[in-house]
Amino acid sequence: MQLIDILARDRVGADLRVSGKKRLLELLANMLAPEASLVRPVFEALIAREHLGSTALGQGVAIPHGRVALDIAPTAAFARLKDPIEFDAPDGEPVDLVLALVVPEHFTDQHLTLLAQVAELFSHPEVCAELRAASDAHTLFDRLNERTLQFSES
Repeated sequence: MQLIDILARDRVGADLRVSGKKRLLELLANMLAPEASLVRPVFEALIAREHLGSTALGQGVAIPHGRVALDIAPTAAFARLKDPIEFDAPDGEPVDLVLALVVPEHFTDQHLTLLAQVAELFSHPEVCAELRAASDAHTLFDRLNERTLQFSES
């Protein structure tokens, strides 16, 4: 399973404005949850994971993620923030590129594989630069898909 298998165009947002980490996780939970009744459990999973330690990678990137005891499909959402926010990143830099994942609780190995793929993708400065320069959410989605395919084939 690749990122492009679980990221849909309607779950990509450009130049979003949030006041802080908690508000961002609420926004992401709304993007990730397949129905309104699942927003709360998804949000709680993201918060619980952040309490274990920040999911910020550094260089302005974070990958909040969580596992939920629900029958849901693995899902990803991406947000580029208009104004970077504090995220307790290891390098102290605020975050403006955020890719969130939610998976069912039993999805342990696949979850780790997806996280590794995403971390690899965002470890390339040119990818982050392209995402920061993208004009809109559609372009962001296209760039994420192109780069995911490129790195999965190499």
